[in-house]
Amino acid sequence: MSSSKIIAMGHYQPSRVVTNDDLAQLVDTNDEWIRDRVGIVTRRIAGDETVADMAAAAAGKALANSGLTAADIDLVVVATCTSIDRSPNVACRVAAKLGINAPGAFDVNTACSGFAYALGTADHAVRAGASRNAIVIGAEKLSDFTDWTDRSTCIIFGDGAGAAVITATAEDEPAGIGPVVWGSVPEKSDAVRIEGWRPYVAQEGQMVFRWATTALAPLALQACEKAGVTPAELAAFVPHQANARIIDGIARRLNIPDAIIAKDIVESGNTSAASIPLALSKLVERREVPAGAPVLLFGFGGGLTYAGQVVRCP
Repeated sequence: MSSSKIIAMGHYQPSRVVTNDDLAQLVDTNDEWIRDRVGIVTRRIAGDETVADMAAAAAGKALANSGLTAADIDLVVVATCTSIDRSPNVACRVAAKLGINAPGAFDVNTACSGFAYALGTADHAVRAGASRNAIVIGAEKLSDFTDWTDRSTCIIFGDGAGAAVITATAEDEPAGIGPVVWGSVPEKSDAVRIEGWRPYVAQEGQMVFRWATTALAPLALQACEKAGVTPAELAAFVPHQANARIIDGIARRLNIPDAIIAKDIVESGNTSAASIPLALSKLVERREVPAGAPVLLFGFGGGLTYAGQVVRCP
């Protein structure tokens, strides 16, 4: 069986920037309170762009960066929890927009852990021989599900997409995507919700904070162990961009003082399934992480679900 590796990244964000001061015109809040509570300074909010539009834009950039063409792609996987349409799925729409002919195409919905779930699933498809070249995308338009009168949630979320192109490794090449560690806490599944026909995002923030800062570091360490990488060897840690305090808390427990800690939340907000590929794509674009260096990805959120793996930076 072949293993797989990421060969290129791409991302897309809407042009509209919404600052904390902008939100202070809508609800009782202020810049200092938001920065202190969640670490966010700005977020991007989509206009007419759909989830599929943003996903296709990010995937198109990743494909262009990969050196492959649409004809090479045989699998498209999209992680999202904010597609309004039940059918067709976002993956099929992305394939149509990019001219990818007859790929396997499906969506994954595990909310904020979605990209790591989707990446693990695509890696399994390559290992099983069901795919040779895949595009894995995280894309969200959370602004469609945000109550702009609720100061506890409207300050958090943003829109965007990130994508990775993965391919099978050569016969003598080491794996570029490590084994996924994934799971859930079903009894706490109501902690983050988007329910009903015209829903808003709702969450039990303190419950999620306590769970994330206490339970997740040991699971992230399992991902390192399965990949045969020690925490000291990590070049970067790219967690779901939920809250700057959560990111700092997990990083401290991992004891990775020399690793780059992704903090895209500062400029992008919480973009759910898009947050990990968005942050990783920016690190790659800025060449902050050497090619081939080990990077720990770890997503967590609605469900409550979690998933993570160590990848080699493209």
